[in-house]
Amino acid sequence: MSKKKILKKVKTTSLGYTILHAETGKKATLPSIDTWPNQYQGYEIRIDIPEYTSICPKTKLPDFGTITIEYFPDQECLELKSLKHYIQQYRNIGIFYENAVNRILADVVSATRPRWALVTGKFTPRGGMRSTIVARHGAAPGRERTETGGPGQ
Repeated sequence: MSKKKILKKVKTTSLGYTILHAETGKKATLPSIDTWPNQYQGYEIRIDIPEYTSICPKTKLPDFGTITIEYFPDQECLELKSLKHYIQQYRNIGIFYENAVNRILADVVSATRPRWALVTGKFTPRGGMRSTIVARHGAAPGRERTETGGPGQ
């Protein structure tokens, strides 16, 4: 079936968004995130990535924001150079904010198996609105336990 025929059968919002837009980028092939063995226990790691970019799957315009990854490592820690290459690949992907934040969380959790993790995306305003997306895994000290429904979960 051609893409045009599929689009005709897909429910469209009043602004022309479809499920195909929503699913774009969720299953994109990204580089793996390397880890290294954790040497200590009982501490948290916070990584701020102020130059995150991706592409809006509907408008094809660039999206910009800051991604913050916080986690309580168990056996493995994120290797920063591979994380940088992983994040840079989003520049070429059409993906909604919500999907990007949840995908990053799922990939961080898959790589490190932390005791808990939190990924926050603070995106620059579009149309006069600023979006902040927060995805959690596990029970952080002093925070309510929340599981996300990231890819493959």
